[in-house]
Amino acid sequence: MKRRNFIFGALAGLGALAGGAGLFVRQEKFGRAPSGERLARIQASPHYVNGQFVCLEPVDVMAEELPDEEKPNRIETLYRVLFGGDDGRVPKEVIPSSKTDLHAIPHEKDIAVWMGHSTFYLQIGGRRLLVDPVFSDYGSPIFFINRAFRGSNVYTAEDIPELDVLLITHDHWDHLDYATVMALKPKVKEVICPLGVGEFFEQWGFDLAHLHEEDWDTDITLADDFHIHILPSQHFSGRFLTRNNTEWCGFAIVTPQRRVYISGDGGYGKHFADIGRRFDGFDLAMMENGQYNMQWHAIHMLPNETAQAAEDVHARILLPAHSGKFALALHTWQEPYRELLKESAGRPYRMVTPRIGETVDIAYPADFPHWWEGLA
Repeated sequence: MKRRNFIFGALAGLGALAGGAGLFVRQEKFGRAPSGERLARIQASPHYVNGQFVCLEPVDVMAEELPDEEKPNRIETLYRVLFGGDDGRVPKEVIPSSKTDLHAIPHEKDIAVWMGHSTFYLQIGGRRLLVDPVFSDYGSPIFFINRAFRGSNVYTAEDIPELDVLLITHDHWDHLDYATVMALKPKVKEVICPLGVGEFFEQWGFDLAHLHEEDWDTDITLADDFHIHILPSQHFSGRFLTRNNTEWCGFAIVTPQRRVYISGDGGYGKHFADIGRRFDGFDLAMMENGQYNMQWHAIHMLPNETAQAAEDVHARILLPAHSGKFALALHTWQEPYRELLKESAGRPYRMVTPRIGETVDIAYPADFPHWWEGLA
C-alpha cells in the first residue's frame, strides 16, 4: 500500500506540475465522478464495496511481500517506467506494420486486426467493432510521458469504417483516449462499457440511448444472433487521483458461428477457467501479455500466466495484446512476445503474431513471422 501511494503521489505531483504549465489541453480528458442514477447503479453492484469496485479475489495492486533481490528502489523504478532510457524498453527501430484497408474487407469475413497495444478492429457476424482505440501519440494526458513507439500509430480515425460497436474495457489512459474517441464519435452506433465508464461518454456528448453500461456477467443482446457479454477481470481503474470508482472488464462476443474473448487488462485468476466452462471455449482469445512486473503481477499477467489463461478459456487461437506500442514496465519491448512464444509451446491453442495492421482470419488464420526478432 505504501509503494502504491508513493507512485500515485508522484504521478499526482507530475500532473500538478504539468497542469500549472498549461500542458493539459482539455479538462474533459479526465472525466468526472459518476453521480445521480449512475452512482446509484454502481452502489447497487455486488462488486462495489466500501466506496470502490473490487476484484472477485482480494488483490494488492502493488505487492509488498517480495524477496529483497526483487525490491528495486522505488524512485528509480518510477523514473524508469515514466521516462525510460536506453535500456531496451523502447525499440530503436521503427515498428513494422502492414496497413490494411479496412473498408475493403468483405463484410461477411470474420477477422481481427491488431492496431498496437490493446486496440483491435473486429468484424464478426457481419458487424464491425473496435476495442480500446488509442490513436494518439501518447498513452497519457502529458505529452512527454508514455510516447508510442515509432511506427506503431499507422491508423487514424479516418481509416476506420462505420462502427456497429465501440468496446471499452476500462478507463486507463492507454485504453480510453479522449482525442481518439471524439474523432470516432460520428462513426459509432453503440458503445458498450462497464459500470461507471459511461460517465465519460455522457460528458463527451454521446447519445445515452445507444450507451450500454453494465456490470459483470451481463449479456447485452444487440440482435437475436449477436451477444456481447461483460465479464470480470482482475485489475483496477482511475485516470488521476481517484481509484476504482469505475469498473473494469473483459468481453465475450458470441454469434451462432463464432465465440471471441477479450481479456482486458488484469492478473491471473480463477475467472478464466470459469469463463472457459461457461462459454465452452473460444475461436479467438485476445489476451493481455505485456507491461508486467513481479511488483504488480496481481493486476498484469506474466507470460506463463497468459499462456495458462488462454488454455483455461479453451482458446483455439491466441492473439496477444498490451504490447508493441507503449513501454509501461521495465522489461524489454520484445520480451513479452519471446516469452509467451516459449510458454505456448505444446499448449492446445495456436498463437498468432501479426504485425500491426495485418488481418487475422478467425476461421483460417495464416502463419505470421516473428516480426520482432532481429529488431533492436
